[in-house]
Amino acid sequence: MLIVVSLYDRRVADEDLGALFGRVVRRLMNAEQPVLREHGVSMWAYAALSSLAERPATSQVALAKAIGYDKTRLIALLDELAREGLVVREPDPADRRAHVVRLTPAGKARHAAIRAGIHAVETELLGPLSAAEQQAFRAMLARLASS
Repeated sequence: MLIVVSLYDRRVADEDLGALFGRVVRRLMNAEQPVLREHGVSMWAYAALSSLAERPATSQVALAKAIGYDKTRLIALLDELAREGLVVREPDPADRRAHVVRLTPAGKARHAAIRAGIHAVETELLGPLSAAEQQAFRAMLARLASS
């Protein structure tokens, strides 16, 4: 079987993975900013809402860890989200010093609306790929992210 490798393919194969990911991530983040602004949230607020949409946080520290955010700055972020009625913090019955954080119905609705906008941005970004390539790309990224 003869495999033909173009000059372009060799250049891409030689490029650092970090550089390739960096360019894609910058494009994605730049494309997502208008969606986030439209819904009045920061990237970190969206990360928190997304994590809480999967499951309530057993503590504020657990939420900070789940999204990779500085736990000392999380309180201000949660205060902002709570003022907007998007999250509630309730004392943990098992540990009164800790707070369980969960989305409110308004938080669920806002997250769903933002997610729809983000999904549209992702669809546009992945547009050059076929549907099968998009599915394979997402599956490979998920595998890399969880390994």
